[in-house]
Amino acid sequence: MRKVAFRDVICRVKEIVDKDDTELEYYVGGEHFDCGEVQITKRGILQGSTIGPAFHMRFRPGDVLLMSRNPHLRKAGVVNFDGICSDVSYVCRTRDESILPQRLIPFIFQTEAFWSYATAHRHGSTNYFLNWKDFEGYEFKLPEGDQLHYITDLLWAYERLRRHYLSLIVATDDLVKSQFVEMLKPYAESGKVVLIQDMVAADRPVTYGIVKPGTNYEGGVPVVRVKDYTDGTIHTDDMLHTSPELNSKYLRSTLLKGDVLLSIGGTIGRVAIVPKELEGANITQHTARISLKQKYDPLFVKGVLESPIMQEVMQKSVLGVAQVGLNLKDIRLFPVPDLPQEGQKYLVEFYRQTDKSKLAIRQALESLEKSRTAIMNRIFG
Repeated sequence: MRKVAFRDVICRVKEIVDKDDTELEYYVGGEHFDCGEVQITKRGILQGSTIGPAFHMRFRPGDVLLMSRNPHLRKAGVVNFDGICSDVSYVCRTRDESILPQRLIPFIFQTEAFWSYATAHRHGSTNYFLNWKDFEGYEFKLPEGDQLHYITDLLWAYERLRRHYLSLIVATDDLVKSQFVEMLKPYAESGKVVLIQDMVAADRPVTYGIVKPGTNYEGGVPVVRVKDYTDGTIHTDDMLHTSPELNSKYLRSTLLKGDVLLSIGGTIGRVAIVPKELEGANITQHTARISLKQKYDPLFVKGVLESPIMQEVMQKSVLGVAQVGLNLKDIRLFPVPDLPQEGQKYLVEFYRQTDKSKLAIRQALESLEKSRTAIMNRIFG
């Protein structure tokens, strides 16, 4: 294994095209990168888009795009389609396939060592950036001979298995939604519904939270943001904490175990249930708190709100264009299909069983990701 410099093994491709006069169909912007992912699968349609003149850099299948802005977001990955990107996304190719396989570059870009280097060499005060020459100074260890190809194949085997686990989680979610739709649809179509306002506890009406929770306050009150429950579970790793003084002004939105949270600003329709450890926490203005009467199981209501039936109701109630949102009055009048207790219990048990399956998949996925990260950092770090 030898040490190599970025500039000696990776080059920047500058193939320029006119976005207004090209047969290419797709473009990749900053919003299409998934932070920390080795693959870029999202893209925008070029025709009819409003992208600016900076989008003129051509990329080809197999190229690796490296975002030069905000290195803390870890935006870099390989594309498997033709398109264009802006000049702040560097199109990267190997100088010699026998020394550095192109397929290995995205994994090198997603190591702790690479992003630590990028952070240390960034410029700017608010919108951080790196020039190409800044990246060129990075040095890393590189396997040789048969080991080089073995490591490349091994890392892609990890990636394929990882994608498989992720697809299983999506399939499980789809199964739950289809089961809820099957049982909810007859009641929704017949008008046998109960309004959200009639499902909530009398002393805890539907409300939103703190308008401006401020910067992180050490030892303060946790505040759940929409970004904290992107997958239906509230994650506390990077949770914001507000001051007790500000929290005291928003006691109306204090959380209790079993409260159902619904995202109502920006991203509409995400749902989560408050666990015991977050009792006493608060929420932002972009989340609505739904505190249910004892007769309603939070898991049943979560499944109902996540179902395509209710998601469609929400989208029809969305207000605004640039900054979309849901009105609390509309939420209170949402019609929930009024299943008998035995039907609700069946769906709750079904949800619980699939949640167990998802938990097992997530645990396997977490173990896989830790193993892959350890290998990448040990080899290239």
